[in-house]
Amino acid sequence: MTPPAGWFRRATGHFPAAAATPRQRGFALLIVLWTLVLISFLIAHLTASGSTEIRIAGNIASNAAAREAADGAIYQSVFSLLGTGSDAQSPFGARQEVDIGGSRVTVVLENEADRINPNLASPLLVAALLRVLGTDPQISANIAAAIADWVGLPLGPGAETTLANQVAAGEVSDYPPHSPFESMSELSRVRGMTPALAAAMRPHLTLFGPAIPDSASADPLVVKALALLQQGGPDSAATQAQGDDGRTIRIHAVAQGPGNADITRTAVVHIDASGYSVMAWNDGVEPWQ
Repeated sequence: MTPPAGWFRRATGHFPAAAATPRQRGFALLIVLWTLVLISFLIAHLTASGSTEIRIAGNIASNAAAREAADGAIYQSVFSLLGTGSDAQSPFGARQEVDIGGSRVTVVLENEADRINPNLASPLLVAALLRVLGTDPQISANIAAAIADWVGLPLGPGAETTLANQVAAGEVSDYPPHSPFESMSELSRVRGMTPALAAAMRPHLTLFGPAIPDSASADPLVVKALALLQQGGPDSAATQAQGDDGRTIRIHAVAQGPGNADITRTAVVHIDASGYSVMAWNDGVEPWQ
């Protein structure tokens, strides 16, 4: 006897899968497409991130190479100046170019004695600079005395009396630290100083030069201040102390290295018969100013 059709499927529970409808096939295709889009996005993101990391690493390496080349050029300049004597003519202002490790370095030397050091200069010299900059003589004297008071220099009887009267009248408070400037930014905190006047003074000041600038190579305004000081007579000139032995030199090094790296390094170095000592070394043209 022949069994009825379908008896095996009914007995075993196996039935053929229903055919997928067009709507179901379209939904499955959409899922597949979105999955491919997501995978493509992840691959693109990982590729872009890897490329960015490679570029960043390359920039860091290029900047490091240029930085070391600039420092090497500074050391090379220092070694070339050692043993030449304090009277030797130095190529101040001249541009020198050297190749170090694949970087092109431009080096410029400046005489730090071309500027006025407010930590050491007499108040009369500072007042003379202020007058050359167009400041009223009395205001110049007051600000110069305030600078001397800030750094702890002797003020002189007249200035001390004026300051004592101002303190007694409550016009000023005795706040100065009585210690040398650590940066030129402190200049704006001096009594009577204005932002415009501080900005006008800063190009003619240094924290590393001697007490009296070198009139032979100083900038024109400093030369005028020295001449104005000399007009005050021998008492004014006597307040000036000659600089210490040796030379203090500011060295700018601009390195253009691989990968368009551009690094500027500046050092101030004191050179004398015993060797050299680094007074400042940092990024930028005048990082301590």
